[in-house]
Amino acid sequence: MKQNTVATLAAMKARGEKISQLTCYDYSTARLMDEVGINTILVGDSLGMTMQGYPDTLPVTVDEMIIYGRSVARACKNTFVVLDMPFMSYQVSPEQALTNAGRMMKEAMVDCVKLEGGKEVCPQIRAITAAGIPVCAHVGMTPQSYHSYGGFKVQGKEEDSARRVLEDALAVQEAGAFAVVLECVPPKLAALITKKLDIITIGIGAGSGCDGQVLVFQDMLGINGDHVPKFVKTFAQVGQIMKRAFQDYDSQVKDGSFPTAKESYSKSDCSDAILSRLDREYNPEEPFKICSVL
Repeated sequence: MKQNTVATLAAMKARGEKISQLTCYDYSTARLMDEVGINTILVGDSLGMTMQGYPDTLPVTVDEMIIYGRSVARACKNTFVVLDMPFMSYQVSPEQALTNAGRMMKEAMVDCVKLEGGKEVCPQIRAITAAGIPVCAHVGMTPQSYHSYGGFKVQGKEEDSARRVLEDALAVQEAGAFAVVLECVPPKLAALITKKLDIITIGIGAGSGCDGQVLVFQDMLGINGDHVPKFVKTFAQVGQIMKRAFQDYDSQVKDGSFPTAKESYSKSDCSDAILSRLDREYNPEEPFKICSVL
């Protein structure tokens, strides 16, 4: 049994303990996160931007999410793995949502699925959870709907908007979600929602009052060279370290200083006698004879 489950995460909230979450999309990085004790990993459809170079998350498919999710899940012995349902994989109907959620759980071997939206996706949440699949919801600024917001903008600043975010959070709880991501929500509103809910809240750009926090791992490691959101703290400049390593490699290959004897299998080299025979047999001045088939 994993150390982090739906039950243990709920118990952390009850005890007032904070929950850590990072995005991840590959086996090697997930293994490191699992080893240091990150509670949960989100295999987000943000991979469309971070791994595939799209301007948004909309082009990502269910098949792609399964491939990335399966890679992460294989690395996680204790970390709870959440897999995003991509755009238009659940919006059509509860039946469509259940079919895709079931396939994603079965083929990616993750611990739960996540979908975006509030009241409008509650029928989908009910259908999925009724099948025994845990669901994490996502309200506030929902990236799959950013076109309707006119961009990636904070949600809940005005009373009507704040009421909508709160009501959406309460609705997804009632529908059966065990957790909800609050994205780009004013900190005081996020703290109020967290107080009102029995389920876990995971904040991103929502202040410290949530039960947990999530960041895109490329952002927090300084790997993304583009615009970094205000809510991101860069914990290490890994991007600069990688660039220096790539530059050093490029230089050493081109000036001949890599590889040296230390990086070569010299002890298992061919004997001079073998090399001499090969040199005589394959003389470039004597082209190979091509046999024609009659």
